[in-house]
Amino acid sequence: MISYLKGELAGAGEGIAVVDVGGMGFRVFITDRDQADLPAVGEPVQLYTYLSVREDAIWLYGFLSEEDRQVFRQLLTVSGVGPKAALGILSALSANDLRFAVFSDDVKAISKAPGVGLKTAKKLILELKDRLKLEDAIPGGGSMDEEAGSHMQDTDVTEAVEALVTLGYSSSEALRAVKRVKMDGNMKTEDILGEALKVIGL
Repeated sequence: MISYLKGELAGAGEGIAVVDVGGMGFRVFITDRDQADLPAVGEPVQLYTYLSVREDAIWLYGFLSEEDRQVFRQLLTVSGVGPKAALGILSALSANDLRFAVFSDDVKAISKAPGVGLKTAKKLILELKDRLKLEDAIPGGGSMDEEAGSHMQDTDVTEAVEALVTLGYSSSEALRAVKRVKMDGNMKTEDILGEALKVIGL
C-alpha cells in the first residue's frame, strides 16, 4: 500500500524515524543498523516501507535499502517470526550475513538477535534455505548462463563457505572472503576455498 516514503527526516529515536512528507509526519520503525546510517535531522531521506495491519494497530516498518525490505518480508514467512522479531534480526545481521548464517547453519549467529532463541533460529534456517539465494550475496556466484551450471556453482560456493566456517571463521568472515574471489564457471569448491584462503591471508 505504501511502497516508500521520501521526505525530510524530522526526528529519530531508539528504533524510530519520523519522516515529514508534505507536512505529514510518518512514524516508522527501523533497524539499529539503519538508524546509525540515517542522515541528519532536516536532511532528505527515503525509506522503503512495509505496512503491518493488525486488529489493534497499524505500523510502518522502513529500510534504507530495498534489499533489506525484501529479506524482512522473507523473514515474516517463517512461522513464529513477526515484524518485531524480523526487525531485531536485521538489526543484528545484515541481509548478506543472514544469508550466510542460513546456508552455513549458523544457529548461534541468528540466535544473538533480540527475541530469537535457538529453537526459532533453527526453524528460520530450515524454512529460509529454499527462499533465500546465496548468489545474491556473492556477485558472480551463480552468474552462468545455463541453469544446471548455475546450480552447481551455487553448491560449490555454499560448500566453500561451510568449509571456512568449519575451519573456525565466522559466517561474516567467510562472506567477505568468498565475495572477493573472482569467480568463473569452471571453479569447484576446492578452487573457491583456496582463493578465499588467499584473500584471508593463509
